[in-house]
Amino acid sequence: MPTLTWIGKDKVVNHHQEVPYRVLEHKYGFRAEDDGDRTPTGSGNKIIHGDNLEALKSLLPEYEGRVKCIYIDPPYNTGNEKWVYNDNVNDPKIKKWLGEVVGKQGEDLSRHDKWLCMMYPRLKLLHKLLAEDGAIFISIDDNELANLKLLCDEIFGITNYLGLITRRQSSGSKNDKGNDKIITTADYILTYRKNNFAFSPYQQKNTKIFPMKDDIGNFSIRALEMQGGGDTLPQRPKMGYSVYYNRELNDVKLLFDYDLSNIPVYKEPDTELIQNGYECFRPRKRDMALGRWRWGDATFLERFYNNGVYFDKGRVFIKERFSETIDKYPEAIISEFLNTQGTNELKQIFECRIFDYPKPSDLLYFLFSVSTDKNAIVLDSFAGSGTTAHAVLNLNKKDGGNRKFILVEMEDYAEDITAERVRRVMRGYGEGKNAVAGTGGAFDYYELGEPMFDKEKNLNENIGEDKIREYIYYTETKRHLERERTEAAKYLLDTYNNTGYYFYYERDRMTTLSIDTLHIVTERAEQYVIYADVCTVPPQVLAAQNITFKKIPRDIKRF
Repeated sequence: MPTLTWIGKDKVVNHHQEVPYRVLEHKYGFRAEDDGDRTPTGSGNKIIHGDNLEALKSLLPEYEGRVKCIYIDPPYNTGNEKWVYNDNVNDPKIKKWLGEVVGKQGEDLSRHDKWLCMMYPRLKLLHKLLAEDGAIFISIDDNELANLKLLCDEIFGITNYLGLITRRQSSGSKNDKGNDKIITTADYILTYRKNNFAFSPYQQKNTKIFPMKDDIGNFSIRALEMQGGGDTLPQRPKMGYSVYYNRELNDVKLLFDYDLSNIPVYKEPDTELIQNGYECFRPRKRDMALGRWRWGDATFLERFYNNGVYFDKGRVFIKERFSETIDKYPEAIISEFLNTQGTNELKQIFECRIFDYPKPSDLLYFLFSVSTDKNAIVLDSFAGSGTTAHAVLNLNKKDGGNRKFILVEMEDYAEDITAERVRRVMRGYGEGKNAVAGTGGAFDYYELGEPMFDKEKNLNENIGEDKIREYIYYTETKRHLERERTEAAKYLLDTYNNTGYYFYYERDRMTTLSIDTLHIVTERAEQYVIYADVCTVPPQVLAAQNITFKKIPRDIKRF
């Protein structure tokens, strides 16, 4: 498989493992029905202000392998440094990070090198967060499309590539690239799965015309003859039967009246059936070569007797019935969702233009409709104006779902634009005939808090014992700690896979695992992992009791 190499890759390929784990510091909760209550909502909806690399790392203990759908709209890296949505790889935050991770070499990187260095560790963490049956959608344009494709092939696997969606994003009324370049009217959505993802149908209003009518209702027709790939009889020799139809009796007879050993040669039409008023219909290509039908004989008979077949002018047609909605799946080209829709949408919400090139919420509504169930978690780590949350809330309102959104935005507008948009969508916005009813809902707003370890690599006890316990349990099991702590088993984290995990910790004193303190084990298991400051239990006793001792904090492994 082709791989992508760039300056600085060796410094970032494993950098996601070195990113410091920082706790999420709750700032306030928001409830559409009660603006004054700022306590934690427990809604599962999160907006996080901070570096998305560190924020993604902080989400791992609770969300690794649980996110059903990821949508990101990262910087397109066009070189347009005046764009309000940070498209600038020379941003001071990025330059500082490159200097720390890549080193002095980072000063000589091209903007493409910088962009790839920025994206690689973030995609690695997104891959860890994605569920086995989940998918990721990445908006991008032609500046980095080729590089991003190779990057994702490496991280997600080339066999997990779901395809490329080309989206018409503008009318192309102006050409910013000059007369020597093609006018840009489209961008792209690159799609990958984690493992076993499958699309669901999207219910779209049926605008097709159904001009014909029978005793059941309106219908349109399309040829029963197979067209396109696999459309000749030698490819499916049992699907070229002759259809003999008697209009007066409304009766059909199917005959396999061709020579299987000498395809494609039909026998002469059955004389007796012709004399008894039956017409003969056979699938023929435009060049008169023998074709085949779309249906096998059993399916044909079932559909015929359910008034699903139409005969006209020597051909057989399928009756397609009217329905108010039709199932739609993602296609390679979509043109319904222009950027002007997103711009107008934001102008209606904020009553002024505050953001350039926002995606329309209908685009993400469509993507989430075909990729999530009603209880899915949706993540956007380049949240921008908050379109992802807007789409999730609208979809939940439409189908009664309980999807959760997690937004991460590093820029200073995370509160004034990202979170504020979500508040207005939940409460409702606009006036008069342009008023939009609120979706309702709640979310919690976070900043990135202190790191788990200080500069000397010692445990940072200021972050609180609950966060420390959650971290340790995750590093041991890759699972989120959900068990509530009790006074009777205050040192137990939980039991998982027949292993009991214990954190024998007191902030104000050293703890010693000894023969006399083994009573901290309160739940029987096949083996035990116990953290403490000191252990005086003889090694042979630890082995006999299937106990693994780990010292606080140096033996807490990193992820």
